[in-house]
Amino acid sequence: MRSAVRAAPPALPVSVRTPVLVAAGLGLVVLVVLAVRFAGESQPTAFDTPLLPGPDLLPDPWWYLATAVDFVGEPAGSAIVIVLITGGALLARRPRTAVLTLVGCGLTVAVTSLLKPITGRTIHGHFLSYPSGHTAFATALALIGAFVLADRLHRAAAITLTLTLALICGALMAWAEVGLGAHYPTDTIGGFAAALAIVPATAFAIDRVAVRL
Repeated sequence: MRSAVRAAPPALPVSVRTPVLVAAGLGLVVLVVLAVRFAGESQPTAFDTPLLPGPDLLPDPWWYLATAVDFVGEPAGSAIVIVLITGGALLARRPRTAVLTLVGCGLTVAVTSLLKPITGRTIHGHFLSYPSGHTAFATALALIGAFVLADRLHRAAAITLTLTLALICGALMAWAEVGLGAHYPTDTIGGFAAALAIVPATAFAIDRVAVRL
């Protein structure tokens, strides 16, 4: 098992290692700065207000699409997705990716869950909202998938793919969360930043441990 992990494809491809680790540092800064900025607040900012849906939230059929996207971040949906990705990674003989899926997503969810009561930002009176765990989870999945695809690409294409996929998936979940009235837009930025900070660092650590086995 140790030799298999050591010889397996990296969790964090060399082609994107430096830029995504730099992005992880920036993500950490954004996550902390916004947490301090919104601590204890319960109102949208000037940035949030024009992006919020009306009192009736999203109209049909967008409501159903948003609900389907939101399900991916729910406990049942996230469990299904993690099992599928982990199983697929093991079948593809990528044990480091499987470990990253479990540990990276687990840490992302844990950090966002812990930050909510620490920050204390609320929406609709008493629902803790910062940062968005759903957005963080979707972004984490996108980064993990991008790392697998980037392993086969040249550096410029790999970096472009990684950032583009993370932005698209994070933005899609952010749209769903804001449209369903679950989060302010700035909550979703915090969720995106959380995944950006955690997943690359976790992937790097997994590779270092695998090499030292």
